[in-house]
Amino acid sequence: MRESDCISLLRRAGCTEEVIAHCRAVRDLALTYASDPLVDRDLIEAGALLHDIGRGVTHDLHHAEAGGAICRSFGLDGAIVAIVERHIGAGLTADECSLLGLVPRDCVPRTLEEKIVAHADNLVKGTRIITMEERLGDAIALPVQQRKRICRLGLEIELFR
Repeated sequence: MRESDCISLLRRAGCTEEVIAHCRAVRDLALTYASDPLVDRDLIEAGALLHDIGRGVTHDLHHAEAGGAICRSFGLDGAIVAIVERHIGAGLTADECSLLGLVPRDCVPRTLEEKIVAHADNLVKGTRIITMEERLGDAIALPVQQRKRICRLGLEIELFR
């Protein structure tokens, strides 16, 4: 999927130019982790560009769930839908989703592409790349399990840069 197609879908979903700029920054960072031949660069590019498509509807945690629904309504590939639904922090378990009022399903990134996009999103604040330390500082109010998951994801994905 071309960048222009992804940007058109973001606009169609109601995303602002700020959200689109953030998605481009996440895409740019995510691609720095995609030099391994096992990684699907095209999937990372499309998934990173579309990861926040649900922000055209809401800016709370429900944006990942809403984004998945939007992607399905646009007929997008299930691999892109999975990236969109699993990009929050380092993912959420079904129990965590339930406690947060989301559909109780496992939203922890599983594939390398899902993990790369989630990690890149963790390190982009607006359009600025931040350090892992800054990210963990921002996550201080999260439950310890979620903070550990963010840290483990970072350690795993940093090996690809």
